[in-house]
Amino acid sequence: MYIIIVGCGKVGYYLLKALTNAEHEVLAIEQDPLRHAKVVEELGSVALSGDGSEVAVLAEAGANRADVLIAVTGHDEDNLVACQVAKHRFNVKKTIALVNDPSDEPLFKSLGVDVVVSHTNTILAHVEGELSEQSLVHMMPLPRTKLRLVGIHVPPDAEVVGKPLHELVLPTNTLISLVVNRRGQAHIPAPGQLIESFDEIIIASPPEADAELEALFTRVRQ
Repeated sequence: MYIIIVGCGKVGYYLLKALTNAEHEVLAIEQDPLRHAKVVEELGSVALSGDGSEVAVLAEAGANRADVLIAVTGHDEDNLVACQVAKHRFNVKKTIALVNDPSDEPLFKSLGVDVVVSHTNTILAHVEGELSEQSLVHMMPLPRTKLRLVGIHVPPDAEVVGKPLHELVLPTNTLISLVVNRRGQAHIPAPGQLIESFDEIIIASPPEADAELEALFTRVRQ
């Protein structure tokens, strides 16, 4: 797989190392001369100097044969333009962009960026999961759908404890994707699988199903 990374700050640098170690063909594009020189010095000829949002630079990088472009600069406008040029000028199938300002996320999605990653929203999801008393935690949206992944913690005295998954009546357009037990073991859900206390249920669902799902998995026995 050929992957182009636009931006070689901390995020781009570690992506470059990880993807190279995974034996992908990877090229980073970095506009800052000092940062570019450091990457070349440490990792070899795996970085191109230039503006990754420009057509000529992406052409020099071989974007016409790239499978994925990942834009992770510190500027949302550059990340968006790089993805737009890659997709519409070079027909790159998959574009991934870092969004530094979460308010820009709807724009990125509306303009066809395949995967949008927001550090802020990721941190908030972890904070919600660790610190909030809510049993339902929003994890991530699913690209090109109106669904997102949510996690629900099953309390020990919930009505569903001991029931098989196939007996549950789930909301419309909802699918249980994964069940993680109290020992941290993850299982693809099977019809006869029983729900246990302290299970974490990972579900793909639309936003309007949140209340119904939370009631289903956390309602306490009377």
